[in-house]
Amino acid sequence: MTSYIDGALIKDEQVIYIGHISLWSLAPLIALGFLTVGLFGLGLIFWIVAYIRYKTTELAFTNKRVIAKFGFISRNTIELNINKVESIQVQQGVLGRIFNFGTLIISGAGNPQAPIVGISEPMAFRRAFMEAQEDA
Repeated sequence: MTSYIDGALIKDEQVIYIGHISLWSLAPLIALGFLTVGLFGLGLIFWIVAYIRYKTTELAFTNKRVIAKFGFISRNTIELNINKVESIQVQQGVLGRIFNFGTLIISGAGNPQAPIVGISEPMAFRRAFMEAQEDA
């Protein structure tokens, strides 16, 4: 099964950077799974939800655009042309700073802000994007 990003690429488009969701951002679901696994296997549901969220969240930018996809059965996507992105903001709380995860808020020309929650190494993503945007 190919990823959404691979299937969404157009002619002459190449992936420059792939972002990943942080396991630390899923820690509450995983912890709830451990705490409730003894209650008729309820914890398994929390683990399955965390696994699906981890596997179905995709984030990348290419030489032409930023692509983000969320969801398994219902799908939400964000796609912005690289030259239309005005800013990428990074929000990190204390735990996010310690464990290096956070929220990226992508603002585009004429588009509302698009938050992407729980991304691993958000500053590296932002830095790589800014370099690619400068080269474009």
